[in-house]
Amino acid sequence: METIFSLSNLLVLPFWLLMITLPRWRATERIMRSPLVSAAPALLYLVLVLPRLAELLPALANPTLAGVAALLGTPAGATIAWAHFLAFDLFVGRWAYLDSRERGVSAWIMAPVLLCVLMLGPVGFLLYLAARALAGRRAAGAALSHA
Repeated sequence: METIFSLSNLLVLPFWLLMITLPRWRATERIMRSPLVSAAPALLYLVLVLPRLAELLPALANPTLAGVAALLGTPAGATIAWAHFLAFDLFVGRWAYLDSRERGVSAWIMAPVLLCVLMLGPVGFLLYLAARALAGRRAAGAALSHA
């Protein structure tokens, strides 16, 4: 499990580096437009979960703090959770990246936002929603001043 855990980061880091360091590069946008970007960590999650489905389903169908803690407290459980985080954080980061490009949110603002999505998932998502709202207000204000 240690090797799988360590190598799993390699499934997502190239995409994060592209979005954060080369956001305006045409290849970055072309790559990130593919919904398959999150497929590799999702597939890893599936491969890790399927053999353990019988033990996971009861704990997930009726979750308790002690039951979830017991699942996550094992190398297999932590690796499965990590693959889940990698897949969903990249999915959210990809959405934020693409949405920010369409809305004209500055790449300088998006770099730390995407870093927060990578490191803190939901915190980065909330930061992006705030940046998106501010960019929308700025665009609306600019449109009014030109009218």
